[in-house]
Amino acid sequence: MSQKSEHTESLVEACLQGKPSAQLALYNQYYKAMYNTALRIVKHTAEAEDIMQESFLNAFTKLHTFKGEVSFGAWLKKIVINNSIYHYRKQQKNSAVAIEDVVYKVKDNDGIGLEDHGFTELKAQKVMDTMNSLKDNYRISLTLHLIEGYDYEEIGQIMDISYANCRTMISRAKTSLRKKLINVL
Repeated sequence: MSQKSEHTESLVEACLQGKPSAQLALYNQYYKAMYNTALRIVKHTAEAEDIMQESFLNAFTKLHTFKGEVSFGAWLKKIVINNSIYHYRKQQKNSAVAIEDVVYKVKDNDGIGLEDHGFTELKAQKVMDTMNSLKDNYRISLTLHLIEGYDYEEIGQIMDISYANCRTMISRAKTSLRKKLINVL
């Protein structure tokens, strides 16, 4: 067992004993990754922050249900993803299409003289922007699969769809992303 996982386990134990300093230490250890996970799903910084905070509250109040079958980070990430998807679906039902999703955004394309690193970053940003333009279920499933590393079965459970439907959706999402990237890159 690694030293980091032993430290995390001792922090979890301390949290179960009600020590706020242990909660703060776990928060500091995981908040950036959990924020980024939420942001990739909901696409808005303020909402991602709220979801991250809510997820930590959920995790700390339900910590007694943590069995240790997976790492604490994986357990927390599952909470963040579920909260993010729930929040995103709730927002979709309650709101009209946002104006920034309708208006065509003109990108600054004068990339003359960029170093290789800058060019790679620009390409990565264009891929992420293109991915954000996909249909919601495509974007979420691709994020969970390619970025978060979940397998088809786990994504099917998270999105409440069958294994076969999940595989088909991700395949179609990849095809759609490829087609859009041909025009962008």
